[in-house]
Amino acid sequence: MFVLGVTGGIGSGKTAVTNAFSDLGITIVDADIAARSVVKQGSEGLKQIEEHFGSDILLKDGSLNRAKLREIIFSNPDEKTWLENLTHPLIREEIKQGLHNSQSPYTILVSPLLVESGQNTFVNRVLVVDAPTELQVERTSQRDNNTPEQVQAIINAQADRETRLSYADDIIVNDQDLAHLKREVAKLHQQYLTFSEQ
Repeated sequence: MFVLGVTGGIGSGKTAVTNAFSDLGITIVDADIAARSVVKQGSEGLKQIEEHFGSDILLKDGSLNRAKLREIIFSNPDEKTWLENLTHPLIREEIKQGLHNSQSPYTILVSPLLVESGQNTFVNRVLVVDAPTELQVERTSQRDNNTPEQVQAIINAQADRETRLSYADDIIVNDQDLAHLKREVAKLHQQYLTFSEQ
């Protein structure tokens, strides 16, 4: 099956792009959703996290205290490695399952860390959603209620634009309105349909 990888920096418009593909009947497998799924309540992943970090890593309702976990792994590289060794194989499995279950002519794997995580090994082609940094900061500040400085710190921690663009087979520059974005998606959709028939 033809799998398209979609990636881009924070606030670039990955969701708007994948929503437009979804409206055209394409199955979207989201790496972020897979990552949340493998540590949801009742999962084997969450059970192992609790065994490793203790029960105070859970919130009162029994779900993962993400803020606390983030605090631990950002201050302790060994714990970060432990967590990645646990979750990365689980996430890969979840993604594989999602791709396997897809019924659309081609499938999209959307992941902010497509290349950094090695998830690009699942895809035949990479579409990068790109936007000027000022626009990324503006969009994310409005969406997540973060300060521009916080957003800039996240952007600085992600792969830089040049690196991300160097992996691109296709690029959508998302610096105009939604109608323009949907036209760009529709053009690429026709192209991907021909790839999926080969």
